[in-house]
Parts: sequence; structure tokens; C-alpha cells
Amino acid sequence: MRLVSVNCGLPREVDWHGRSVSTSIYKTPVAGRVALRTLNLDGDRQADLSVHGGKDKAVYCYPVEHYDYWKAELSRSELPMGAFGENFTVEGLDESRLFIGERFSIGSAEVVVTQPRMPCFKLGIRFGYDPIIKDFLRSGRTGFYMAVTREGEVAADDEVVRLSRPSDSVSVSEITQLYVAKQFAQEDLKMMRRTLNIDALPEGWKDYFEDKLRRLGA
Repeated sequence: MRLVSVNCGLPREVDWHGRSVSTSIYKTPVAGRVALRTLNLDGDRQADLSVHGGKDKAVYCYPVEHYDYWKAELSRSELPMGAFGENFTVEGLDESRLFIGERFSIGSAEVVVTQPRMPCFKLGIRFGYDPIIKDFLRSGRTGFYMAVTREGEVAADDEVVRLSRPSDSVSVSEITQLYVAKQFAQEDLKMMRRTLNIDALPEGWKDYFEDKLRRLGA
């Protein structure tokens, strides 16, 4: 597992459908070692802290393996690293085999997986294509967020080392599938109940699933 690229960006104003929007989704690769702090990387900042950022969303990661899929889907021959607004472009960390609460070291920092990424309209701004938001979620290729458990420095080509994996967690993909599902089997309901006991999963997600279980009478 490897950190392929470290990508940063600051808020900028863009015109979208006739209005001015502040966004930090435009990220570019940076060279050298970068300080990873509790809330973000040095040289990076979120534009709208009401929906982005915070300690549970300190770092957004996206698997480099998904890039070929999107090149084909979007009919693009090239996509630069950081194209999906990710801070870390990573290799060997797939959502279907990555569990909420898994802990890793990267460079001198340590991080924990907290949640999938739920795309907002700014992904449409980045690609000039609003339907990508639904396509992104439907594909399951969402990427994921990490919280910083130990500040440190990171750089492209750093090894990503697994420190621990919780024994009764759910994968990033499973969380996403539960979120988008319209119908639920008994196994889904059991999994949803398990999410309520995952320490690393943010309270907002637990509240969502708890409300869903209540509405389903489960």
C-alpha cells in the first residue's frame, strides 16, 4: 500500500450556473514532505466548513485504481492526480476491503478510516458535469475520509502501513451501500445495527442509521 500523491488546494471562487461558488475541490500535487495536522494538511483548506473538514474529515483519500474507470466513463485520456478533490491519492486501499476504524501509519503520521465520501454539487463543478454526482455514488468508487490520530509529515511514495483492523466493523463500501439502499434484507439491518458500535464512525452517521432502523421498525 502506498501514498501515490499528496494534493493540496485553497478556496477559489468559480462561476457555476450563473452564481459565484467558493470551492477547494481543485487540488494539485505537491512535492516534498508536508505536515499533516489534526484538521488538514499544510497548504490545504476547506471552503465550506459546514459540510467539509473537521477532525473526522481531515484527509480525503481516493484510490488511484479508480482513475482508469473514470477515464473510460468520462471519455478522458488523462486525469491529473487530485482530480476528485482528494488530499491523498492512494494505492492498494480499496473501499470494499477497507474497514471503518482501520488504523494506518503514513510517513511519521498515524490516521484512522472514518467514513465514505458523499459527493456534493462541487464535484459537478470540478468536471463541468452535474450527473457525475449520481454516477459517483452509484459506482461505489467514493473514496474515504481519515482522521489524524498522530500528527506528522507525509510525502508521495510513502508506504501506508496497517497498524490495526477492528474485529467487528463494516467496510467503507458497505456503509455506502446501506446509505443508498431503498430496500433492506435482514442481513442489512444487522449490519446497520453494527455500525452503531463502531467508535471511529462519526455520530452523524450513527444518528442516520439509528433513525433508519427506527423508521423500519427494526
